[in-house]
Amino acid sequence: MAGATSERPFWEAPLASLDAGQWEALCDGCGKCCLHKLEDEDTGRIYPTNVACRLLDLSTARCGDYKHRRRRVPDCLTLTRSKVGDIEWLPQSCAYRLRAEGEPLPEWHYLVCGDRDAVHRAGESIVGWTVSEDVAGPLENHLVERII
Repeated sequence: MAGATSERPFWEAPLASLDAGQWEALCDGCGKCCLHKLEDEDTGRIYPTNVACRLLDLSTARCGDYKHRRRRVPDCLTLTRSKVGDIEWLPQSCAYRLRAEGEPLPEWHYLVCGDRDAVHRAGESIVGWTVSEDVAGPLENHLVERII
């Protein structure tokens, strides 16, 4: 197991005990949180789309300017320990969600298997089925059920 020691790996520890670097390392690099969502004003239901933030590299599922993303995309969400349990639209496969619920990371997570591309081969990322917001047009034309 990648990162294993005589003690349990940090990603198996409670979220509250993780330092900032360990918290960031939990991200599996799927890119699903960077997809636009639509909310029904009447019901509050969230509908996922296949439209990605303009900063997201569609071939790697990585942010093209992670350090400055909040300046360039003001409504970009910063995921924190206090917010993770309240964000219903986080994918079922999200490492933050899984750990907040006390669940283990999946076998394709790079911390478990040591391979950052495993998330893509497992079909758990946005690679291969998304479009950039720069070319998408109306979000209503891009609703999907895939990410949740």
